[in-house]
Amino acid sequence: MFIVTSRRTFSDIALILASISCLIIDSTASIDEEYCHSDNQFDCQNIEMSNQDQEDYKNAKSIYEFTARDIKGNEVSLEKYKGHVCIIVNVASQCGYTKNNYAELVELYTEYADSKGLRILAFPCNQFAGQEPGSNDQICEFARSRKVEFDMFERINVNGAGAHPLWKYLKHVQGGTLGDFIKWNFTKFIIDKNGVPVERHGPSTNPKDLVKSLEKYW
Repeated sequence: MFIVTSRRTFSDIALILASISCLIIDSTASIDEEYCHSDNQFDCQNIEMSNQDQEDYKNAKSIYEFTARDIKGNEVSLEKYKGHVCIIVNVASQCGYTKNNYAELVELYTEYADSKGLRILAFPCNQFAGQEPGSNDQICEFARSRKVEFDMFERINVNGAGAHPLWKYLKHVQGGTLGDFIKWNFTKFIIDKNGVPVERHGPSTNPKDLVKSLEKYW
């Protein structure tokens, strides 16, 4: 038996239950030919890629061993982030956490990108209640409206067989409460200057609350 001791604890449990529901739906969904020829084609490409490299992520030593496509579709080696403390986060444009998280991520980047070398890698994901349904162009336009200057990547899956290998690695190194799976939008991983995931923070943790943690790794 457990006791809910705070509003945040209750919120976290609610997110976990909602996420489990999304995982069940996701695991029973099939990928048909029409879907793979729609605007969601990049999701299918991620699934194919992760099936080919199913276990490789377990042998990785840092995020620098991975690549990901940016919001414009360009392949990016994460080696470009060597020597930088990073935040990697899954984002969505229609979530209750969207307004505050985007605003505070922008504030963090503005304050620490030049002075401390902070880098933020944002990965849109539509796996949680369909709260990131737009195309890459639509997501890019939304980010622009929020004055985002940090790096935006193509929409991916973070859970299930089709999860991007980078996110499989993040979950493997930094497991979560009641399971390694990502519980909801705006889960945040702190990456140190060696490219190693050193902390994981849930959706209810505000980005600005990460400053004390980030200071340990500057």
